[in-house]
Amino acid sequence: MKYYTVKRFESQDTASWNAFINQAKNATFLLNRDFMEYHADRFADESLLVFEEDSLVCVVPANRVDTTLYSHQGLTYGGFVFQDKSKLSDVIGIVRSVLCFLQENNVQTLQLKLIPSIYTHCFAEEVEYALFLVNAVLIRRDCLSVIDLTKEFSYSADRKQGVKRGLKNELVIREENSFEAFWNTILIPNLEEKHEAKPVHTLAEIQKLKTLFPSNIRQFNVYHQEELVAGTTIFVANKVAHSQYISGNNTKNQLGSLDFLHNHLITEVFKDKHYFDFGTSHEANGRKINGGLLYWKESFGAKTTVQDFYEINTAHFSLLDNVLL
Repeated sequence: MKYYTVKRFESQDTASWNAFINQAKNATFLLNRDFMEYHADRFADESLLVFEEDSLVCVVPANRVDTTLYSHQGLTYGGFVFQDKSKLSDVIGIVRSVLCFLQENNVQTLQLKLIPSIYTHCFAEEVEYALFLVNAVLIRRDCLSVIDLTKEFSYSADRKQGVKRGLKNELVIREENSFEAFWNTILIPNLEEKHEAKPVHTLAEIQKLKTLFPSNIRQFNVYHQEELVAGTTIFVANKVAHSQYISGNNTKNQLGSLDFLHNHLITEVFKDKHYFDFGTSHEANGRKINGGLLYWKESFGAKTTVQDFYEINTAHFSLLDNVLL
């Protein structure tokens, strides 16, 4: 087995980290340090870099809480990020080295939230096999509603009617560089009223991220007679367009605003992407599903793929010894 060196991320590693993310086989712009740093004050970052001699071969976006290392709680996905040429034997050795490093540094548990397969550049599931070998425990599984744009799909009668209502009501869709109107008029009031929650990103944060990643973060608003009635914030990563935020005012059903908007995004703006990801419809850490929201997404032709969350006892690193015969 090859020998690997593990070290904690430091600010001087930013350039090499970002260069690695740009060519990794299972990474998106969310794992760029410029994106991760927007909430640096909320998490005790303890990301890791793994080297084979002087060559960086893996990064692990992470934060630590007591004796647990999390694949970063401020990110939608993460886990072990590998270079394109990493083989199964390499991944086994890297995972062993990371678990051993954590055990030596008083980290008893590693919690991972894996990147969904639709976001990877190629097959990149070697780590799932390594997790099996170390008896990792599946602690959560989220369902993502995704349209495969490379295959035929169809809308339900309800969605078709919604699109027609949007046309009849002469709705107008505009891509905006500012998020202020959507955040303050639609998104924040809706989340407070329906869920007693706030957006993950503040207005200032999403505006900063838009400046840093202008082609990856896009805002589309819907207007009826010049009144803002709905909007969607899209994160564009590799071959996927993902609806990060979706919200409309109380006229959305009558006007067909969200149906009209997403039909435009799916069939026009992002038609050349491989996937359109509506995200999850979960509550209670994945144990409950919002049936109405799930129905709306599936009625566009979305199917289910999953994102898995694992917990690993770092002392199990020795289970990766002598795997290769």
